[in-house]
Amino acid sequence: MKAKILSIIVVMLSLSCNSLQAQTMIGKNNIKLANDLMTPEALWAMGRLSSAKASPDGKQVVYQVSYYSVKENKSHTMLFIQDANGKNKKQLTTSAKSETDPAWIENGQKIAYLFDGQLWKMNPDGSGKVKLTNSEKDIEGFLFSPDGKSVILLKSIDYQGSIQKNPEDLPKATGRVITDMNYRHWDHYVESITHPFVAQVTANSIAEGIDLLDKEPFECPTAPFGGIEQLAWSPDSKYIAYTCRKKEGVEYAISTDTDIYLYDTSTKTTRNLCKPEGYVEPKIDPTKTMKDQAVNKQDGDMNVGYDQNPKFSPDGKYVAWQSMKRDGYESDLNRLCVYELANGKKTYIVNKDNLDTNVDDYCWNNDSKSLYFLACWHACVNIYQATLQGNVKQLTDGWYDYGSLQMLGNSTKMLVTRHSMSHPDDLFVLTPSKKEKKSEVEQITDENKNIFDQLEIGKIQQRWVKTTDGKDMLVWIILPPHFDATKKYPTLLYCEGGPQSPVSQFWSYRWNFQIMAAHGYVIIAPNRRGLPGFGSEWNEEISGDWTGQCMKDYLSAIDDATTNLPFVDKDRLGAVGASFGGFSVYYLAGHHDKRFKCFIAHDGAFNLESMYTDTEEAWFSNWEYDDAYWNKDQTARAKKTYENSPHMAVDNWDTPILCIHGEKDYRINANQGFGAFNAARLKGIPAELLLFPDENHWVLKPQNGILWQRTFFNWLDRWLKK
Repeated sequence: MKAKILSIIVVMLSLSCNSLQAQTMIGKNNIKLANDLMTPEALWAMGRLSSAKASPDGKQVVYQVSYYSVKENKSHTMLFIQDANGKNKKQLTTSAKSETDPAWIENGQKIAYLFDGQLWKMNPDGSGKVKLTNSEKDIEGFLFSPDGKSVILLKSIDYQGSIQKNPEDLPKATGRVITDMNYRHWDHYVESITHPFVAQVTANSIAEGIDLLDKEPFECPTAPFGGIEQLAWSPDSKYIAYTCRKKEGVEYAISTDTDIYLYDTSTKTTRNLCKPEGYVEPKIDPTKTMKDQAVNKQDGDMNVGYDQNPKFSPDGKYVAWQSMKRDGYESDLNRLCVYELANGKKTYIVNKDNLDTNVDDYCWNNDSKSLYFLACWHACVNIYQATLQGNVKQLTDGWYDYGSLQMLGNSTKMLVTRHSMSHPDDLFVLTPSKKEKKSEVEQITDENKNIFDQLEIGKIQQRWVKTTDGKDMLVWIILPPHFDATKKYPTLLYCEGGPQSPVSQFWSYRWNFQIMAAHGYVIIAPNRRGLPGFGSEWNEEISGDWTGQCMKDYLSAIDDATTNLPFVDKDRLGAVGASFGGFSVYYLAGHHDKRFKCFIAHDGAFNLESMYTDTEEAWFSNWEYDDAYWNKDQTARAKKTYENSPHMAVDNWDTPILCIHGEKDYRINANQGFGAFNAARLKGIPAELLLFPDENHWVLKPQNGILWQRTFFNWLDRWLKK
């Protein structure tokens, strides 16, 4: 039975309230559940910990926690500090507005943070708050130089590269004259871009600063997800390394070629660390995949893919960054590159030969002789160490995903975050071991203890399943709380998005396996073809073959469950997924041979011909489909892709389907959801459309999130619990 809360008392902050008492109570997650099963309300009451920073001496940690008011339909973020051993936790901020992005400055004597669009600082005990900037534009991020004399400020500037500025005498005109591609990105029209400004710091004030990319029409950091991590100061405070894709219009839309640039603060000059001086990009056909084009066939490694997130070594001799080799391929292998500043030598110390999976994040060891990094292998994200010579060692093990890492002051320890399918992020201190997988990990926060102490959490199982081509596929099985092996349960096949994102030990506040399990469902979550963590061959097998082996893998996973897991009810199966997972659901709806009783597709691609020109990042369609749909010389893979688009098999649809879409989703436009829903209804198939006019590829607003969960489970219960 679907769990129903009879009464739920959530003591949360009203965002218009200035009461210190209310602020303190929200920090304790003071919530009383009616029973021990996860609900949407319980999920939205959880504090979401992030942006932790260790003090220079490694003795304290400052971090932020975001809380959500469903009633106010808003979030509120507050800052906390505690000792690095987990003791003496204290709330630093009590304002009705959010304080974010804490950072230690002035040798650990002060904490800088963002408040109301400006940069502030305070004492580590929360006293002595001082406003440092009075910028005309909001400060979106910042990074102080090691000597404390300068700071990088991220601010938006007006941009008319693809959208013309309207005439001055038409101030109320809402139309846009669009002249090139990249006129909208992710969820907004591109009428401004972010630039880094370098400003001098005085005792209690910071000026507007000098635009580091003055008169350059390029964004830094890169949209839509880049932040201050895409810039770095050298230890001597003389240089800034930054990430930038110096392209506009069509060139921007078809390319993933970002580079690392080195800016000299004294001479105000910039040089590209990725490409040789005078480099000229080969001509590119914007309607075809770059797999076989000249840009990806050059002699040597020209760093024509994503190069991002530079970090200087503590001794200042090296710059490291994450590097993809090929242009146009957003899911290429993410290597770890180390650049020697004295001679320009590049070494990929983590690559396909020593660990055939992505480097997700990293930090330098204090001795400058090795780096620590995160990588997913067999659906778990663990911490590894790599020497400058390329010797790699795994430090942690277990069914977890580590999410960030940094050195704990000048010690040999690290401050890390960790989560799993059963628990959101908390902070841990890791003591590296010389022995493989034997590092000590100590938890120092338990942000949502009060809630989890009241919950029964479903158990996780790991299963290896044979695929139709004889390979072994890892599948996660999530069981309902109070599981009874003698019963049969309705079961969901979870289809992952990406298409190349791992089904690791991730925690989501929407696609949450524990809340699905708490509603009485078994979840089958396969790491099908096209996911990282199982080698490059497994990961790349999906490109150009969206409806091939990966779809067979889905069916292998659910067929194994119905055949070999006696608690799975083969007569009550559903399939759910978002993004590529939504595409998968639309495809399976026409090819499932009566396996499933209902479907749910969120923000999925339905008509791939339409999708090719709808999406704002054209490199994605080019790489995944091979060709524009109008090209007469299409590859065989391109023809197969378009011929097997889900909309071409609607004549086989016969199963109830819920379609969900955000109208501000410019990655996969809402017309994809409209088309699928309309097709189902025209065929007389029971269907619903959950449409969010104000949401993008995700659902971010609290009340929309609760509506999403309720609609999701009402639909499943309607068809799978009869």
